[in-house]
Order: sequence, then structure tokens, then C-alpha cells
Amino acid sequence: MKVVLNIARIFVGVLFIFSGLIKANDPLGLSYKMQEFFEVWGWSALNDYSLVLSLVMNVFEVVAGIALLVGYRMKLVSWLLFLLIVFFTFLTGYAFLSGKIKTCGCFGDCVPLTAFQSFLKDLILFVLTLLIVFNYKKIRPVFSPGPSIGILLLSVFAVSWMQEHALKHLPFVDCLPYKQGNNIAEKMKVPPGAIADSSIMNFTYKHKGQRVEFDQDHFPDDFDSTYEFVERHDKLIRQGNATPAIVDFALRNDAGDDITAQVLETPGYYMLVFVKDFGNAGKWMKEEHTQLVQTCLSKNIPVRYITSEPKKAAHYLDSLAVKDLLICDATVIKTAARANPTYFLMNQATVYRKISGADISKMQKAVGELKAQ
Repeated sequence: MKVVLNIARIFVGVLFIFSGLIKANDPLGLSYKMQEFFEVWGWSALNDYSLVLSLVMNVFEVVAGIALLVGYRMKLVSWLLFLLIVFFTFLTGYAFLSGKIKTCGCFGDCVPLTAFQSFLKDLILFVLTLLIVFNYKKIRPVFSPGPSIGILLLSVFAVSWMQEHALKHLPFVDCLPYKQGNNIAEKMKVPPGAIADSSIMNFTYKHKGQRVEFDQDHFPDDFDSTYEFVERHDKLIRQGNATPAIVDFALRNDAGDDITAQVLETPGYYMLVFVKDFGNAGKWMKEEHTQLVQTCLSKNIPVRYITSEPKKAAHYLDSLAVKDLLICDATVIKTAARANPTYFLMNQATVYRKISGADISKMQKAVGELKAQ
């Protein structure tokens, strides 16, 4: 029994640490996932608190996992973990059973899991955590209280720093389809050999006062105009993978025309500046930004701003030589660019360099090394 308990403790502890760290790599991603749940439940008022909740949850997962491994305050820690996994099981179960949320974000974008896979994972963790709760007295601490507290405090500072760095400088590991090196046009295509969803169409008709149900392969032999249509229900029987990695990337000009293909087919290098919010433009549209724009233009590298707020953007762009403004959905911008702003140095449809506005000097250096076009 002791061996099984130790295996469960190590497995649960490591998994919580891994889960917390992989989401701490991109805390904004978790906050957006929280907002997705809030929208479904009609709790939009909580959207403003999603980032804080994300930051706290990631720290707690890592600290709780470490506490479990070192055996610190096992009664408290085991119950906290149990309550947390009950909460997670509810979320993943809701996503799986309702079908309203495709992925739960348990391991962020780096290890995507389907709703069913997430739910199954949490059911396993539920059983293992329950085992730990009922046997916490058998777990002996690895260290005395002093070193254990020191390790936990160190983990709090480490994960907090990691998240602060990711928010300012982009994730350490970019797992999004817009990451550096990816070809956006290719990511918008269905993967080769992809399998489409397989579903059954179930029909309900009324015939001679009776409700008759059948699927698309089993129409009644006497089916004719005497059958009165009631409803159709499509049932998914096999999940396919025929969805492109990027499904909603669209760029429009001020006239509303979709010029996505035209932009991505631009020969040579060009700069895309993704701006989620022009409200703080005064903080980053300073000398370094102006110098970068001038360097690009001196080398015939077009600069285009991408935003969902064209009116606000126009106010700030009037002072620059660049007037090329493209409109994009706010959700797409949040996915492509975690920092505000984020600079994409493109080579046709390929993301050649992707750099946060906080590291604009790195983009200045990258552009400076290019030859004039």
C-alpha cells in the first residue's frame, strides 16, 4: 500500500507542477480560456479578473505539487488538491458533456487535449487524490519545516517571475500556430491526409399521426410527400482532424475588403505590427518605435499596423509616415500576439522574427541586418 501511495503522490505532484508551469509559460492563454467559460455561463463580468485568476492558479498548482512531493502539511495540501481536482473535473466534464467548449486548456496550447481526454485525465487524478486524502498520515515529510517552507517560497517567486516575464516578453516557448518560423498561409490550409468529421443525420417526420425517426441511410420504403418534416439532428460519431491550425485569420482594409492573400503574398520582407489596444500607445510609440519604422522604410520594407480599433489607431498613426492600417478580429490578435504590441517581421507568409514591443531593440537589430529590397 505504501508503494502505491508513493507512486500516486509522485504522479499527482509532478503532473500538477507540469500543468502549472506549462500554463505559466503563457498565462494570458489561460485567462482567455477562462473568459470562454465565463461567456458560456453568462459571467462576462468576471472577464476583467481572468488574468489575476490565471496568475494565482498557476502559482498554486506548482506550489501544491511541490508541497505534495516534499510532504509538507499533508492534511491541508491533500485536501486543497482534492478540492482543486473536483473543480477541474467539473469544468472538463462540463466541456465534454455540453460540447460547448472544445478544449479545456489544462496543459495550455503546448499539449492540446480534447475535452474527453481532459475529463478522463481529471477522473484518474480524482481517484489518485482521493487515495492521498485518506492516507495522508502515512506520508512522511522529506525535509524539516524550515527547508520545505524555503522551497515553497522559492517556487512562488520563480513562477511569479516566469509569468511576469512571459506577459512582457512573450512566452518562453511559443506553441501557437503564429510562432516564429511558421508559414501562416500553410497553417490556414487543411493538413494533408486529414480526416473529416463523421456524423449521422437523424430525421424526425410525422406520418399518419405518428412520429417516425430514421437516419440518412434508412429512409422508409414508402417515403413520399405524406411525410411531414419535424426536425433534423446531426450526431458526431467520429471526431476528425480536418481543421486548419489557423481558421480565422483575415485582414481587411478600411473599405472592408479582405486582402489577407494579398498581404501574405507580399514579396520579400515586410513588418506587421499587431496592436491589441491603442489605449496605451503613448507608452510604446516613442523614439525607438519611430526609429524602427524609419529603418524599415529606408530598406523598402513595408510596415503595416493590424488592429481591431481603426479609429483609435488613426489618431496615433497620423504622426508617422506609415498609414497602412489593416483591420483584424480582436480574438485573432489576442491569439497571434500575446504582448501589446507584437512585431512580426515577415518573409512573404513566413514569420521570420516575432518580438514583443518590450524587446524592440532586438527587432531593430534584425531589420538592420537585412539588405535593402
